[in-house]
Amino acid sequence: MLRHYRAMHENKGNTDCGARPGEQSQIDEDLVTMVIEDSQPFSIVEDKGFKRFALKVMVEARYQEMKENAKASVEKAAAVSLTSDMWTSINTEAYLAVTCHFVDESSTLNTVVLGVQYFPNAHTAENTAQVKSSLMAEWAITDKVTCLVTDGAANMGACARELRLKHAICIAHTLNLVVKKALDQTPELSDIRAKSRKIVGYFRSSTSAKERLSVVQEQLRKTQLKLLQEVETRWNSTYNMLQRLFEQREPVGAALASLTTDIPPMSSEEFGIISECLVVLAPFNDATTELSQEKRVSGSKVIPLLTMLDHCLNEQMEKPPSIGSSLAQKLRMLLRERLDKIQTMSIMFKSNQITFIVTSHVQVHWYSTCE
Repeated sequence: MLRHYRAMHENKGNTDCGARPGEQSQIDEDLVTMVIEDSQPFSIVEDKGFKRFALKVMVEARYQEMKENAKASVEKAAAVSLTSDMWTSINTEAYLAVTCHFVDESSTLNTVVLGVQYFPNAHTAENTAQVKSSLMAEWAITDKVTCLVTDGAANMGACARELRLKHAICIAHTLNLVVKKALDQTPELSDIRAKSRKIVGYFRSSTSAKERLSVVQEQLRKTQLKLLQEVETRWNSTYNMLQRLFEQREPVGAALASLTTDIPPMSSEEFGIISECLVVLAPFNDATTELSQEKRVSGSKVIPLLTMLDHCLNEQMEKPPSIGSSLAQKLRMLLRERLDKIQTMSIMFKSNQITFIVTSHVQVHWYSTCE
């Protein structure tokens, strides 16, 4: 694509080869779209026929256009809920993100990012409340917010009280904390995770190892899938890493045996432990995915999902003693601590005169991963 743009702009002075005004306008629009949707830097264009400042102006114009469209959409909403989180850039700069969720006139769930604000100040309730209050005023939703959803940090709860908003804790984030703590409290699995990270890191960083794995996968008629690395902040990345490694255990073992490396392969006993733990963790992965969707309402699913997770863990604990059953026991203990708090909450979420009440006695069909 870049070669295409270079060719078009380098021939600007050639009337036979250069783009006509209408074509040039379309090229510029396509380039702006590429920069926005693919998160490309402005430095992607350094060609003689195209100035970086021109690209910046067009991107800013597109941003303003899309923001006005989003504002018009939010303005029609009768009620909205907000989600908010702090995150840190690769340059260790703090940002506060606030997102708005609402159901439009066609009963479609919409999500609009209200702002991602640079946040150099202390992360106090007062400071975060000031930014959120400013964004709510800018988007004219101060009197429309029914609930603020955040992680369980004390300052986030205090911020909601400062704004006089109902506060709910993000359950997906809660599950992340529960599973991460349970995994860290399982030393046998910690060793396997460390070994898995080394194996995955080797195949992802070494070109020869990567090529060898691809060849072996083809020879064994296995789908040529890349190994996935664990990310410290997301527990389900641990699940994905172990699941992919288990799926590709034959080609990975064969590839390691044919390469010059001091990284030991995973033993059959270790793969057995991985298999046990994947069965225990699978319902948590499904629940996390279900609760993290933007286009489907998840509030009414919380208590049924947590209750079914508890049921699945009980089934795993009835099996003979193993690392998998030990992990299930840790998960149940940590989950019940959170489950008790959530089930005793007196908050009822109201929308358009309808109150949805979900109790722990609701019976729902769970995925086959519980079986």
